[in-house]
Amino acid sequence: MSVVKSKLIKQLADNYPNFLRKDLTKLLDIILYEMQNALKRKERVELRDVFTLESRTQKARISRNPKTNQKVNTPQKTTIQFKMSKEWTKKINEN
Repeated sequence: MSVVKSKLIKQLADNYPNFLRKDLTKLLDIILYEMQNALKRKERVELRDVFTLESRTQKARISRNPKTNQKVNTPQKTTIQFKMSKEWTKKINEN
């Protein structure tokens, strides 16, 4: 299941009618921008009782092409690890 930014803003606007939609959009943009920059700086992003995001570096290695069995050099790369909180995992598994 993916979350679309426009649907998230619509849901926030429905739940909080006192806020203007453009303010909610700007707030969400700021939050996402800060999360993105924190991950670029190799910092951990944690939303308490929701999830954590952590940037990890995978070492360069020699892998193989499964189709041809040929050795291929895989360069170092950065990945993002996502971990959901225990509370959310329980809520999702209940339904």
